Amino acid sequence: MRIFTKSAALHCAEQGYGIRVNSIHPGYVLTPMVIDTMESLPPEVAEAMQKDLLARIPLGRLAQPGEIAQAILFAASDESSYMTGSELVIDGGYTAR
Repeated sequence: MRIFTKSAALHCAEQGYGIRVNSIHPGYVLTPMVIDTMESLPPEVAEAMQKDLLARIPLGRLAQPGEIAQAILFAASDESSYMTGSELVIDGGYTAR
């Protein structure tokens, strides 16, 4: 996805299409699917998995869906008018390790 983003961004810029191409790379997000999955596991397994996962995320929590939505709004807005070929990684620091 990252290479595709950059390639498409360069192509659109070079052709003068006026289209910016960026990508959003979210980490773990607290969605109903995640909640349902955790609730379907035996409590001790769910607790161990949650503890292990949160230990891997420097901010120590999952993202809220709205936090990802705000990044998407920024990327789609005029506020990011000079941004193309970029990747917004929103993962609480997970990939920084």
